[in-house]
Amino acid sequence: MTQSTYGRSSDQITDLKEKATDQLGKAAGQAESMASRVADQGREASERIEEAGRNLKGALDKSVKDQPMATLAVAAMVGFVLGALWKS
Repeated sequence: MTQSTYGRSSDQITDLKEKATDQLGKAAGQAESMASRVADQGREASERIEEAGRNLKGALDKSVKDQPMATLAVAAMVGFVLGALWKS
């Protein structure tokens, strides 16, 4: 057995290198899996937001058609509240 400068044989160093490589491989696999799950959740959230936007547009169109003055009043109140929040 050949001794290295740190008191370990070259076989032990090789074993340590292999274990480190295995651990890095496992960590990389877990990171890739996590990234894939996050991307999937992002796509699902995006689809839900698009669906909510379509539903809101339909409701707003119906409200403007059926009750234009009430819709205008609500829009004015929302604008006032947002303006007050922006200013503060």
